[in-house]
Amino acid sequence: MDKKVIVIGATSGIGKELALVLSQNDYLVGITGRREPMLTELTKNNPNSFVPKTFDCTEENTLTFLNELLADLGGLDLLVLSSGTGDLNDSLEYAIEDRTNQLNVIAFTNIIGWAFNLFQEQGYGHLVAISSIAGLRGSRIAPSYNASKAYQINYLEGLRQKAKKSKLKITITDIRPGFVDTPMAKGEGQFWVASPKKAAKQLYLAIKRKKDIAYITKRWRLIAIIVKILPNWLYKRM
Repeated sequence: MDKKVIVIGATSGIGKELALVLSQNDYLVGITGRREPMLTELTKNNPNSFVPKTFDCTEENTLTFLNELLADLGGLDLLVLSSGTGDLNDSLEYAIEDRTNQLNVIAFTNIIGWAFNLFQEQGYGHLVAISSIAGLRGSRIAPSYNASKAYQINYLEGLRQKAKKSKLKITITDIRPGFVDTPMAKGEGQFWVASPKKAAKQLYLAIKRKKDIAYITKRWRLIAIIVKILPNWLYKRM
């Protein structure tokens, strides 16, 4: 195995399924998450392909854990950030907004910055983050979630521009899912709901093709176009 990857948020959902796909395609996979039993169970699928490390992304010593995992892997070619949170919050309860921002903004920035600097130092690398189609517009029922995903989308675009301007061999891939059948999918009126396995397969293809932006499933690109062109006077009535 000559390819090394870290999947952050591999205990369930898209992250878990992607870790399995990568392990089946000659990657040595560092897997992280808060729930150690779930990482242990995932590792049992292929003990020689997984290196687990249990930690919470919002902890102060996150980068210490990542550096330890980097040493265990013996290098890094690809990092996938699949850890995120968000809740419906029509009452604007601060604790919910704060919890979302702590993971989706503060921890995101910490981890993405660590990975980019590592890749910059070694001269190559591929950075993948799962944002959301929700980041394209605001939301009356989940304000911080949509805003945090907009932050991620713009941050990744900035790093893509930075890599290009500096002529670095660093690929930045922004994955924007629609509805995926995980606990993150909240609210009514869900449609085009993908299974985590289907989402992971499409995500893997986007990684192989080194896409800048990919929608999961692909048909959500149509929704993205519609959402972006909706005039403000109409969108604010929705």
